[in-house]
Amino acid sequence: MRRLIINADDFGLTSGVNRGIRESHQSGVVTSSTLMACGAQFQEAVALALQVPRLSVGCHVVLVDGAPVLSVEQLSSLAIAGSPPRFRESLIGFAGRAAARRLDQEQIEQEVTAQIQKLQAAGIAVSHLDSHKHTHIFPVVLRGMLRAAKNCGVRGIRNPFEPLVFAKVGSWKRQFQLRMLHRYRATFRNELADAAMVTPDGCIGIAVTGGLTLAAFQGLIENLPDGTWELVSHPGYIDEDLDEIKTRLRASREKELAVLTSAAAKESLRRAQIELISYHELAAK
Repeated sequence: MRRLIINADDFGLTSGVNRGIRESHQSGVVTSSTLMACGAQFQEAVALALQVPRLSVGCHVVLVDGAPVLSVEQLSSLAIAGSPPRFRESLIGFAGRAAARRLDQEQIEQEVTAQIQKLQAAGIAVSHLDSHKHTHIFPVVLRGMLRAAKNCGVRGIRNPFEPLVFAKVGSWKRQFQLRMLHRYRATFRNELADAAMVTPDGCIGIAVTGGLTLAAFQGLIENLPDGTWELVSHPGYIDEDLDEIKTRLRASREKELAVLTSAAAKESLRRAQIELISYHELAAK
């Protein structure tokens, strides 16, 4: 049996992204999304999410390249002062700090708890967690997130590891990054074994982030292994706010939206006999 969650990241980033995510759910194949607690269009995303109750909404935890919920004074290992205060931008720098044990697990737990609780206070039944730029691959972040999930009654979390067979379709740089990060996979499994959490067998679509085409989507679907998997996506519309944000995902968002709402994508899933589920359904098992 093959089951698939199709998750749209970055809910709350901009109005164009919000519209694209809602459309990819209502008219397409997206079953879940993750909302950024400090996204510029957070309130709009909440309002849209409450209008589509079948969309499973989780928390897109941001610990790098974004704004914190808590104060800089509470997050000395994570954030830097400024107007407004910000997390550090570089994922490479974040990875270096994680490797050097310069990230405080308790601070991570407190910030992630605050981000989840902000969604819950707005009326969102948080179904799962994932992280911006997949920072919960690093054990110190994962442990903090798992403790925060327990604090807030959240049972689902993204398994951020993509089978290496799918990494071959990405750029050489992306392939190298995925292979390097796979060294954390055993730790991830061990940590989840000790926590009352549910997770898919892994992710697909990470290697082609920013370059998802219909052909790539169909290739992923046709070669999906048995089990329960998550397809990571970033649909949306380009707007002025997106132009002001430092991101490499711009034109690709509209291309992904077109793929995820296409009749061909739906036919590929039907032909492959893949069952679409949401994180709410996964956590209910």
